[in-house]
Amino acid sequence: MATKHLLSAPKLLGCLLIILIFNSCKKDKTTTPQVATVNPVTLGLYEYSSGVNKRIFLPVTQVGTKTVTYYTVFDTGSSGMTLDATGILPASMITSSGIQVTGDSVVVSGITVTKKTGTISFGDNISSTKEYGNLAYANITIGDQLGNLTLKRVPFFLYYKIVDGDGNQLTAHSSDVFGVGPGTSYVTSEIQSPLQNFVTGSNLTSGFKLATLNKSMFSSAGNYVSDLLTIGLKSTDLSSSGFIMHGLTKFQTGGYSPNIPATIAYSGKTISGNILFDTGTPSTTVIEDKTATNAIGALPTNSTVTITTNQGFTYTYTTTSTANLTEVQNPNNTGDTRTIFSLDFFISNEYLTDYTNHRIGLKNN
Repeated sequence: MATKHLLSAPKLLGCLLIILIFNSCKKDKTTTPQVATVNPVTLGLYEYSSGVNKRIFLPVTQVGTKTVTYYTVFDTGSSGMTLDATGILPASMITSSGIQVTGDSVVVSGITVTKKTGTISFGDNISSTKEYGNLAYANITIGDQLGNLTLKRVPFFLYYKIVDGDGNQLTAHSSDVFGVGPGTSYVTSEIQSPLQNFVTGSNLTSGFKLATLNKSMFSSAGNYVSDLLTIGLKSTDLSSSGFIMHGLTKFQTGGYSPNIPATIAYSGKTISGNILFDTGTPSTTVIEDKTATNAIGALPTNSTVTITTNQGFTYTYTTTSTANLTEVQNPNNTGDTRTIFSLDFFISNEYLTDYTNHRIGLKNN
């Protein structure tokens, strides 16, 4: 009896080992961390006006470990954040010829400043503002005490000098920009919309939607308007919310272009072109018409303009003396073939950018 028990022991131990190994594997499998679901983040923006010019501003309240308050232009027409280095870096690092960086990079107040330099231009051949600076990285907090969000290790353009089209150097932080376009900066492809650094979890799509702006809230005081910007898109935003989606074209330089093919009808003419819907253009929509004379200029008050995109989105507006200002230019004059719609477009229409699937959504209010 004793001998039989001893001979059976290895078989029993083998079974126990198999059971233990199986249970161990099963336990590991069931405890594998799952990607969390997250909720979209909704922030307010500041609506500002000065005469016919309108702006929407998004506050930046922390860069690296440095607490700041800078009001950046929320800009659908460019990609990447640009910030003046003044007040962010020590004054000893900023010279008239550039930001002083020893080695490949330097870390100051949680901000990594690289030696990679470049120039960013805003505008066209008629008027162009240029910023000179360096590629940098930092955690940034957008929004303020009324609602905010921290984005991790955002690549951005830290500039030391800004010059307008007449060669005048502008004051510090006079043109900080929060570019949310779907492409990349022409300085380096590493710089893109900071909103692409938002962690979407398992249930959201990377992107944002912009609600229609409140016309009555634009003022020289800069009024806060809640719930304008939603970061992180739900499946319903992309399928059943009424947005007409437009697939984007990718280029070797600049990445995915926000320009949308469309026809533009004005003054009895219909032309084809590419349209940029640009919150960074404060007052005047510019229709680029290669058949126009260089001197055509502003459309008269009460002119009607209709656009129809290649996906069937349509929008009609009438010019007034204070809003929907529109001029016609020949691209040979401006050096820009795009028709650029100003901020007034966003008072009557909702706007969405889907970074994951490279699409822009448009929706009549």
